[in-house]
Amino acid sequence: MSVSAKQQKEEIKVFISHRESVCDECHEELGKKAWITLVRDKGALCLACADLDHLVFLPSGGAALTRRAKKHSVLSAVVLKWSRARKRYERQGLLVEERALELAENECLADADVRARRREREAERRAELDETFVDRFAAKIREAFPRIVAGREQKIAEHACLKYSGRIGRSALGKKMDDLAVRLAVIAHIRHNETNYDELLGRGWERSEARAAVGDAVDEILIYWEAGRPDQNL
Repeated sequence: MSVSAKQQKEEIKVFISHRESVCDECHEELGKKAWITLVRDKGALCLACADLDHLVFLPSGGAALTRRAKKHSVLSAVVLKWSRARKRYERQGLLVEERALELAENECLADADVRARRREREAERRAELDETFVDRFAAKIREAFPRIVAGREQKIAEHACLKYSGRIGRSALGKKMDDLAVRLAVIAHIRHNETNYDELLGRGWERSEARAAVGDAVDEILIYWEAGRPDQNL
């Protein structure tokens, strides 16, 4: 079946593992309670390797908020956890795009509980950021990509370096401020925010095919953002 003829697949599922887990792609030891997804012919993948790590978690409980967030999110995944008592996987919530969640929250602003939850979510996000580390990572991004949109380096760094996220900034390379880790964080940001990559994944495309489809657009932005580096003028 050609890519253009593909139909949207069933809902993407993310599982909170109840045993020690290892990503079959990056081979990172994820430990217990890791968030993984199962991909045909590839096995268990961490959210970073599955290109789902940019999504934010929306717990179950608010039907209106969940419905609206899913409606606005081009890419989403249902989060499941094994219940020993009931001997089955039970829904814990959704992973959705942050922009979609913000839109949904705006539509529910009349609900005081939603406003309180937004404040709690922002407080949790701040608590999970190592500000000194984030600022250093952002400075590395600005150094490598001098023509990046102003302020975007901070957003990328905050996303990549969130504690316990398994994202590139928290990897061994990221903690050493490795140039490759910085570049991968910027590429991931471009892919998810400047192309229709998430839309393609949401329509059921394989990651390799979706990445190939947006590759030229990603490269074009990378080259533009890199322009002006001293080593580019040698």
